[in-house]
Amino acid sequence: MRMLNQIIYDSPSSDVPILIVHGLYGSARNWGVICKRLSETRRVIAVDQRNHGDSPWFDTHSYYDMASDLAKVIEGHGTAMDVVGHSMGGKAAMILALTRPDLVNKLLIADIAPVAYSHDQSQYIAAMKSVDLSSIEKRSDAMAALAKSVDDPTLQSFFTQSLDLKNKKWKLNLDTLEAEMAKIIGFPPIDGMFHKPTLFLTGAQSNYVKTEYRPKIKSLFPMAKFAKIPNAGHWLHAEAPRAFEETVRAFFGPSSDG
Repeated sequence: MRMLNQIIYDSPSSDVPILIVHGLYGSARNWGVICKRLSETRRVIAVDQRNHGDSPWFDTHSYYDMASDLAKVIEGHGTAMDVVGHSMGGKAAMILALTRPDLVNKLLIADIAPVAYSHDQSQYIAAMKSVDLSSIEKRSDAMAALAKSVDDPTLQSFFTQSLDLKNKKWKLNLDTLEAEMAKIIGFPPIDGMFHKPTLFLTGAQSNYVKTEYRPKIKSLFPMAKFAKIPNAGHWLHAEAPRAFEETVRAFFGPSSDG
């Protein structure tokens, strides 16, 4: 099986590397600015998850699949890593930590909880599928087409980052993501605990990680701590990149063997 596509940001540091795992409809490239800045003190590996970016397409998109993909990436580098996962990537990172704790040093989960959500994301797939790619010459054309069904310009811009203009196709396996949406907004049953430092970092204006989810979080991640970034919502890393980056640095700190 082909490995996930990776963007590697080398660093003079021999410290524990950081693995960045993006959310639904995202890609490694979305995290470029944060990765570059973090690579001043750490080697950083950002991945395109399955059915996203330049990674292989599959007919399945479960969290066990995604965790297995991430495990292969870490094993390929031959060292455990500090892991950052946002949204869907956060759920994949949680399953990775719970099933392969040997591969994860510390875990930072950005604005998601180990619970099933009710908000379906399929309307965005319909919006992307509705764009007539044969008539698209530049990203702004696609943004204008998406605007008919997606009001938020930030989301229009975000989605079109996954557009392959040259080949006039989406770099997203929209059919599989649509078919597997129940798994994506859900969270699989799992036993086990991750007994290492874990931070659930949320946007103060987001309601993805509610107080009532904390017992479930603590049952899986007994060392979990919680922090909020002010004036940020679900896309906290994009809305407050400096605050996000500073929190990542402070939480991961120098590694015990660095």
